[in-house]
Amino acid sequence: MSFDVAAVRRQFPILSQIIDGQPVHYLDNGASAQTPDAVLDAVRTYETTGRANVLRGVHRLAERATEAYENARVEVATFLGVDPLEVVFTGGCTAAINLVAYAYGSLLKAGDRILLSELEHHSNIVPWQLLRSRAGVELDMVPVTIDGRIDLEMLPRLITPRTRLISLAHVSNVTGALLDVRHVVALAKTVGAKVMLDGAQYAPHGPADLGSLGIDFYAFAGHKAYGPNGVGVLWARAELLEAMPPFHGGGSMIGRVTLAETTWAPPPRRFEAGTPPIGPAIGLGAACAWMRGLDWAGAHAHEMALVQRLMDGLQKIDGTQILGPASLQNRYPVVSFMLDGVHPHDVAQTLDSFGVAVRAGHHCAQPLMDRFDLDGTTRVSMAPYNDNSDIDALLTGVRHAARTLR
Repeated sequence: MSFDVAAVRRQFPILSQIIDGQPVHYLDNGASAQTPDAVLDAVRTYETTGRANVLRGVHRLAERATEAYENARVEVATFLGVDPLEVVFTGGCTAAINLVAYAYGSLLKAGDRILLSELEHHSNIVPWQLLRSRAGVELDMVPVTIDGRIDLEMLPRLITPRTRLISLAHVSNVTGALLDVRHVVALAKTVGAKVMLDGAQYAPHGPADLGSLGIDFYAFAGHKAYGPNGVGVLWARAELLEAMPPFHGGGSMIGRVTLAETTWAPPPRRFEAGTPPIGPAIGLGAACAWMRGLDWAGAHAHEMALVQRLMDGLQKIDGTQILGPASLQNRYPVVSFMLDGVHPHDVAQTLDSFGVAVRAGHHCAQPLMDRFDLDGTTRVSMAPYNDNSDIDALLTGVRHAARTLR
């Protein structure tokens, strides 16, 4: 049975809009995905029937809120295939990476090395640069191949006995390249290095069995995974969370506070100071439950058919060049391209006039743009609710831009 994209689309109210007489062709999912009714209902139920602070109250609304919040943690853990006590709610993927850079980074010392790559999102570069300035650790960069993949052949030359952490994108937010995680983990184990993955572009495309990957840290954002804004997840192995000091101080993350000293609560509470993003976390739990219910074999085949349709269409337009893997192998539904003689922002504005939403610019990946001497790209990022009409509208817009803007 073929994937029923129409049934999926019906669950996303925003996609039924008509704006200025045109349907919505939303192809900017890599920046923020849309939210289905199941998520909207979960957040509305909390806000209208159980809005209260968690953990601190003994009244019924507080107990209801706490139960919903902790149930969301269980849903996220089930989606990731991990223990709920290893799931930390954060303000987003960026916040999760910063948490590791600060808390795990505080266990490192001058001369220790962290390995990144040229294609990382700024969120997986800047926190480590701050740690370098703060603690004197050293950063090494894995180069990128001509087809937009991390050059794994260079890894053995860059990993040293001083390498403590390898932090890489599970899927590139620019090229769509999928990382060979097991290869990285195997090399990391030769020197005892930990492995962290930025899962922001992977998590929206199906459940992840993190236990089978052999990694140590994982981060992703709620708003890219069909959930609300303002929430993300850090997963880390229990022994690492136990060893790490807190990132923020305040209520909820303490054992006991006196004027002389403070003791910390066990993880994950230790890393959730103050009032957490309760409603967004509940929404993210609903998003994870919704994703688990999707036919991901069918969804992924559908998404990759859209990628092929897009790449085939772009290659027929004179002056277009795709940045990233030329085939569907080990890639995800993110496609970046350039149109000769036309700035990516102008391409995106033209597409908007056709009702097509895409992203244009450097995509928070300036080192990757420098690697290819680019001033940016136009990025198309797909989700299971996209269909052929979205791709065809985009190609029509690109053809128009090619005729009129150069």
